[in-house]
Amino acid sequence: MADPANSSPTPGGYIFKPHERPMMPGSPANPDHPASRKFAYFLIGAYLGIVGGFQNGLLLANLTALQGHLDLTPVDAGWVTATYSMTNACMSILLFKARQQFGIQRFVRAVMLALLLANFLQLFDAGYRMELVARGVSGVAASGLSTLAIFYLMQGVPAKARLGGLLIGIGLTQVALPFARAISPLLLADGDVTNLFVLQFALSLVAVGLVNILHLPPGETIRSFEKLDLVTFPLLAAGVGLLCAFLIQGRIIWWSTPWLGGALAAALLLIGVAFLIEHNRANPMLHTRWMGSRDLLKFALAGAFVRVLLSEQSFGSTGLLSALGMVNDQLVTYYTLLTLATLFGAILAVARLDPNDLRRPTLISLAVIAVAAFADTHSGLLTRPANLYLTQAALAFAAVYFMGPMLMEGFVRALAKGPSYVISFLALFNLSQTLGGLAGVAALSAFHTLRTKAHLMMLGQSISTSNPGVAKAINDLAASMSGTMTDPALRSATAGAMVVQEAAREAAILAFNDVFFVIGTGASLAFLIMAARWLYDRTRGFNPLAKELEALQKMMTRNQ
Repeated sequence: MADPANSSPTPGGYIFKPHERPMMPGSPANPDHPASRKFAYFLIGAYLGIVGGFQNGLLLANLTALQGHLDLTPVDAGWVTATYSMTNACMSILLFKARQQFGIQRFVRAVMLALLLANFLQLFDAGYRMELVARGVSGVAASGLSTLAIFYLMQGVPAKARLGGLLIGIGLTQVALPFARAISPLLLADGDVTNLFVLQFALSLVAVGLVNILHLPPGETIRSFEKLDLVTFPLLAAGVGLLCAFLIQGRIIWWSTPWLGGALAAALLLIGVAFLIEHNRANPMLHTRWMGSRDLLKFALAGAFVRVLLSEQSFGSTGLLSALGMVNDQLVTYYTLLTLATLFGAILAVARLDPNDLRRPTLISLAVIAVAAFADTHSGLLTRPANLYLTQAALAFAAVYFMGPMLMEGFVRALAKGPSYVISFLALFNLSQTLGGLAGVAALSAFHTLRTKAHLMMLGQSISTSNPGVAKAINDLAASMSGTMTDPALRSATAGAMVVQEAAREAAILAFNDVFFVIGTGASLAFLIMAARWLYDRTRGFNPLAKELEALQKMMTRNQ
């Protein structure tokens, strides 16, 4: 039993040694567990990380099937994905304060209730509106599950490696998307989309059982919420939600649609008012002066820019394979390799983590993105998934390898200022990653559309019946259809349409090559700029985080 003289009780009456106490209110304590319990914590954390990632992963992997099942238009499908992003983007702020105010166990119950509710609603296949509600609740549940996964993983690793548990939790969430795409063909083997809903509900039931079998240790609570939070958070959440809707729907209905401009203006106004209120508060929820400092702005912009570059995979390669007629059934091996590469990136990020050199992994990731993107610029009509195995596995590795050191840098900067700054970091990081990813896909989609039109115009100049090669191709196609079509004029018209369709597909592929080239160029420029700064600091023996690491070390020493 702990020595009362060197221990502090939690609100529940539990007594922990100083080194076992939580680092901040709202987090579980860190008691000394036996090896078997540590292993159980680790396994539960890994499971919760995958389930949390599945909340969005299974939707994105099967959006086309869901769209057909619910008879949705592209705009309707866009709202389904937007609803998830709108509720997920800011939820870490609210959940962080809720943990501090109400304790970890109430937080667990709330997250599990949201998870069960989201997946239970989908079981009834009640149509589009219910799907929107379910996706919104899923965004809340996914944010909470990511945090729960991290807490369980941190309980399951040695004290010196607790930060590694955080990085593994983030990495497993990233693993879930390619893993969902890899298993989706098996789930839809009979064409029944409800199999997805049944699987998600079954996974959520197991998750509820696991967290009730093995509870997280209790933590400390403080009075966290203030009256002004009830004003600031809704303003910020509404503004970010409108911005998500703008970025997602803009690439579907195009940017000249009038209401998109109104949504963007309203988003900027709401976010601006929220930050103005926070800027002038005595005890702010978001420390805007710190968030607006040069180091934090560079951190956020770098994270967002890397996320934009990584859209090469979520938009570029996925769109290319779709344009080539590839469907999920033909991509099982491809997505299995991406899953393994993502998992390898998460493990290596933890194994090679060096607090004194957190910029090196970002440099490596940028170099990998540049090389892979330039390699993919040679894609053509005969490109197949096997041609992309190496480059896309490299990108999947880079996508998670850079995130661990970035997270650590942010946490070090926040904790060195004080635990209250962590919520500001979480807001900045989540927004930079969410909005960076959405903005990347939106920008690349617009660029691809414009380049497709340009390539199609160039190809169209050579598609003329006066061109002997084109005329021969049309005649050959028409002749091949003589067994099924008796009307010569109809055969000729159908053959001409097929030639135009093939030209449109080639134009789309050439435009994807342009996208890959732009990404490769952007990654190369970012690499050169960051490498110059990194080399300059290394030659001087300067560590940008030296002061923060020293302050954090002193704080940890006081707690022991």
